[in-house]
Amino acid sequence: MPPPASLVALDHAHLVAGTQVLLDDVSIGISDGDRIGVVGRNGGGKSSLLGVVVGTRPLDGGRVIRTGNVTIGMLGQVDALDPGASVGRVVLGDLAEHEWAGSARVREILTGLLGDTDASAVGGWDAPVGPMSGGERRRLALAALLVSDPDLLVLDEPTNHLDVEGVAWLATYLSTRRPRAGSALLVVTHDRWFLDAVSTRTWEVADGEVHAYDGGYAAYVLARVERQRVAQVTEERRANLARKELAWLRRGAPARTSKPRFRIEAATALIEGEPPPRDSVELVRFATTRLGKDVLDLVDATVTVGDRTLLEDVTWRLGPGDRYGIVGVNGAGKSTLLRVLQGQHPLAAGRLKTGKTVRMACLSQELRELDRVRDWTVIDAITEVRSFTTIGGKEVSASSLAQRLGFTGGRQQSRVGDLSGGERRRLQFVRLLMDEPNVLLLDEPTNDLDIDTLTSMEDVLDGWAGTLLVVSHDRYLLERMTDRQVALLGDGTLRDLPGGVEEYLELRKRRPVSRAGVASGSAAGPAAPAGGSAPAAGGTAYTPAQVREARKTLARVERTLDKLHAEEARVHAQMVDAATDPARLAELTEKLREITEQEEALELEWLEASEAAEG
Repeated sequence: MPPPASLVALDHAHLVAGTQVLLDDVSIGISDGDRIGVVGRNGGGKSSLLGVVVGTRPLDGGRVIRTGNVTIGMLGQVDALDPGASVGRVVLGDLAEHEWAGSARVREILTGLLGDTDASAVGGWDAPVGPMSGGERRRLALAALLVSDPDLLVLDEPTNHLDVEGVAWLATYLSTRRPRAGSALLVVTHDRWFLDAVSTRTWEVADGEVHAYDGGYAAYVLARVERQRVAQVTEERRANLARKELAWLRRGAPARTSKPRFRIEAATALIEGEPPPRDSVELVRFATTRLGKDVLDLVDATVTVGDRTLLEDVTWRLGPGDRYGIVGVNGAGKSTLLRVLQGQHPLAAGRLKTGKTVRMACLSQELRELDRVRDWTVIDAITEVRSFTTIGGKEVSASSLAQRLGFTGGRQQSRVGDLSGGERRRLQFVRLLMDEPNVLLLDEPTNDLDIDTLTSMEDVLDGWAGTLLVVSHDRYLLERMTDRQVALLGDGTLRDLPGGVEEYLELRKRRPVSRAGVASGSAAGPAAPAGGSAPAAGGTAYTPAQVREARKTLARVERTLDKLHAEEARVHAQMVDAATDPARLAELTEKLREITEQEEALELEWLEASEAAEG
């Protein structure tokens, strides 16, 4: 089989921003069929790399090779939509109605991002773009780009402003519906679930280099730890965080997904003896000593905003050490619920009971709260709150905590007003923790943060004893940081989700809700308090013969997988030995790709057979 055709390649690329070298003699390429996720620290050069590929950022050295007449389309972090244009003009351009209406591909995009083929979620085709919110404009820009269908699709943080359901739709579309001959995807995102669902390769931009890995985020974590081990990396703290996250991936997230994307048995030796991320029993015990038995109780609560009812007759009791994730469509009232719990939004009916010992703090989506200290240094802004705090049973200094969250060395002496959006977000979080709250509310904490910072935040909170509520569209973060999830369904209910975000998406499929958060087709029914379970989905009956055959298939697939895992381990060992032999390494990489493809096909067969084997 001939190798896939190259679409865009960087040849000895060199790029400088001020005194920082973003790309240092980088040679790397994008080929037909690639779906590449780009990761790295904020300010490390990810967006600049996209600009180089697209052609909006000139190189200081080297060259960019674009093959033939390859078309490239990009979604930037800031939209450039004409405020005077209509929705139809922005999304469909010059396409005649019979052209887009007769295209199943275009109709699928319109329904997935704009609510329906009449763009009802944004007010219809004739609605002007100017008055729309940032989230609505973001969906319009993304829809327009997908409709145009360029050969190389370049996306910079595409999940920003999308809810959980929108992220799931986009991942499915990009990974299963869009791929065609001559196409590729390059995406920067901090959403680790999205990376794993979409990417077949991962690029890490760090210290002027671009390291390439096969597979999505889980594969990248394993490969990064292995690379650090082979290179005998001395950054012990960072390696420990990577090991801890790898242990979480092995025990947690992949085991709960409907289709495992990566087998992590090869990592067993690396994480042997690694404890679970949190000692939940000990944290609850300590949280109880800080909080007592009563924390926050919503009793028979009704919450309204204008003429909309967000919650109706809901009872929700939060105890010491509880860790909840809150999901729901944009506009369902997630941030309003946090304001209710803080006593900042009145109840239309019912009552809110707050424990006497509760010390509450909220990481909001606003950055204006730092304006007062904009002329201070980072460390002064932190020590104003407190110089020492206790996390994980140990006393931690303000400087040490700041360093764990990315403010290393001289950066602690930087002026607050000179910080980037992501750094200001991190500073907010450090100041909140130094104030020693025992109830912490996080409203979209992933905004402006890179993956390394999110990993550090999760690591810090693993040792924090208190009650935690997180509003986020980031599925990975919700499962990693919280123990339970609840959903605002837009019909006055607050629904407990024993099956996590996957159950929420199933509920949404069976019970459509508009993007404005109002139940479609029926009036709001009686409230279902958190703690209830989802109605059982309709099952499929299998004959005894089908069950027996499925169990035979399971046994066969598991034997074959065991052999492939053993072969994969041998290839990994050979790659370590061949680290200085590029030709041999390329040969082994191709062999590893073939093994991975066989594993994924067998895993899918195993999943299908397992459903029948359960009868």
